[in-house]
Amino acid sequence: MANIKSSKKDIQRSERNRVRNLKYKTLVKTVVKKSLSAVEAGVENRAEIVREALRTIDKTVTKGVLHKKAAARRKSRIARALNAAA
Repeated sequence: MANIKSSKKDIQRSERNRVRNLKYKTLVKTVVKKSLSAVEAGVENRAEIVREALRTIDKTVTKGVLHKKAAARRKSRIARALNAAA
């Protein structure tokens, strides 16, 4: 455990950010799975579900959780699946 006050604060901040990032990463995984399964199942409102997934992925980039190229890759895979189903 750190002895310096600023180091203790760094540890607290890192833990807080880790928990927040985990929440967003879990959310992204959930919406990606949900959108891909909706596309495969041929749900009628799949475009709306995909749009929500893309929006969530973009939000995680602005929060600094995902890298922009990683987000682009995930969005591309979802869009490719949607276009192939159509």
